[in-house]
Order: sequence, then structure tokens, then C-alpha cells
Amino acid sequence: MATYKKRGYKPKAVKEQVETEAEIAAEEMESTTAEVFNALDETAGKTEEWVANNQKYIFIGVAALALFALAYVGFDKFVKQPKETTAANEIYQSQKFFTQAEQASATQQDSLYTLALTGGQGKLGLLDVADKYGSTSTGNIANYYAGFAFLKTGKYKEAIESLEKFSTKEVVLKALTYGGIGDAFAQLKDYEEALKYYEKASGVKGNSFTTPKFLMKTAKLAIELGKPAVAISSLEKIDKEYAKSTEFSEVEGLLAKAIAMK
Repeated sequence: MATYKKRGYKPKAVKEQVETEAEIAAEEMESTTAEVFNALDETAGKTEEWVANNQKYIFIGVAALALFALAYVGFDKFVKQPKETTAANEIYQSQKFFTQAEQASATQQDSLYTLALTGGQGKLGLLDVADKYGSTSTGNIANYYAGFAFLKTGKYKEAIESLEKFSTKEVVLKALTYGGIGDAFAQLKDYEEALKYYEKASGVKGNSFTTPKFLMKTAKLAIELGKPAVAISSLEKIDKEYAKSTEFSEVEGLLAKAIAMK
């Protein structure tokens, strides 16, 4: 910064003023990181002021990012990971009940699905895991299991509610979830909603396991609802792309029926 001598100029006074301002700046720096740069001298040029102001904002921004990174690492290490481990330990018994129910006789299934939902042997049920550990991946998958446990025990509204809470990018699980919601709506006789979810299930990225299954469900329900165009589209896709599927054997007869409806 340029300094010009004027009449009455007192170097000592100026020196004392500069030292005083430096002391004030040092004190403010200690009190808060947000005030890293003190107000410029009134004689500072606009360019100097612009640079100083931007340096202040850059410093604050970098400090904020650093604090965020430290907070995230701390949260992941000391909160998220331990919570995930605890949730996985809690859900184990409920998953075991669910698996046993899938393999049990019809007379035993309801009680085992209920145990899966409510818990047993000192462990939480699927509903409590989903509620208490909803922010974890284990809490998320608990909604999936709970949805199908409700579906198998005839609690269709609850099944829809739980399955709608479940989220995944895995194509098979996503298709099964949509299909499960479709089945629940069909049991509630809300066939239009059921058809919508069957179409969503069949529209998930194609695979030989779920895609022909839900294309066929879409076709059959569309025929019942008097929507032959939807049925024909689904059946033709099975015919062209999934000739090795178990659903393929039904295509010819259903396709003829749908065409006759037009």
C-alpha cells in the first residue's frame, strides 16, 4: 500500500496506530475463525479489499469442509457402524423365524411369521428393528421381510405399508417388492392398483427370474380387466424374450384369448 507524506505527518503516531490495529486483529482472530481478516485500512484500494474479502470466504469455506469431513468420519465410525452391527444382531432371530415359516406346514406358518414380526428369544421383531434402526441397511431390509410376513398372514394393508418403506437398487428385490405390493392390492380387490404394480415389477431391468413372472401376472389381470392391448404386449414380450421360462407354456392360449377380445 502506497503512503504519502503530508504536512503535519507524524511517523510515530502512524506506527502506534498500525501496532494497535494489529493487536486488535490478533484478538479477533483468536475469538472466531469467521473473522480471520480484520477490516482493511480506509486508504486500501478496491483491488486489495476484494482479494482480502475473498480470502476470508475461502478460508471459512475450507474450514467448514474440514469440520464436515471430521464430523462424517466420526459419525460413521462411532455411530453408524456400531448401530449397523447392533441391528444385524437383533434381526438375526426374526430372519430365522421367517425362513422357518417359509419351509413350515400351512398350520405352522402364521405363528412363525408372527414371531418374525414381533420377535422372540430375547430379540426384536422385524417391526421393531425397522422402527429402531430405520437409518441402517438392516432396518431397511426389515421392512422387506415384514411386508412379506404381513402378506403371508393376510394383513394386506400392513404389507403395502411396509413394502413401500423398503428401497433398493437391486433389480430382483425391487421387482419382488413391486410384485408383492401388487399382490396385496389384488387381495384387497383394488385391481387397477394391482395391475399398475405388476407392470412396474415387469418393467424393472429384465431378468429371467422375475420379468416373465410379472409379465404373466400383468397379462392375466389385464385380460380380467378387459384390457387386451396390455395383455398382448406382455405376452408377446414373454414369447420373444423368455421362451425358456415356465410362463412361456401359457402364452399361446392367453394370447389367442386377448386377441379375440379386441
